[in-house]
Amino acid sequence: MLILTRRPGEALYLGDDIRITVLGVQGKQIKLGLEVPKDMTVYREEIYLRVQEQNQLALASKDEDLLAATQLWQGTKKK
Repeated sequence: MLILTRRPGEALYLGDDIRITVLGVQGKQIKLGLEVPKDMTVYREEIYLRVQEQNQLALASKDEDLLAATQLWQGTKKK
């Protein structure tokens, strides 16, 4: 993990397309401004993790459905 120190009003770049600016600090909270390409999706971490979890569940369900369909097909093929 890269750790940088920035003051309010200061910024940093990630590549050429992403600029992160520290807008303010209040107690334990930091307000950030993000300039990202319009086609880039930005998630808060807790939302990103939930989306990943849902995607994994959907894939597992799809795999189970495919396995069940295969077993049904093999069962009818033997007859």
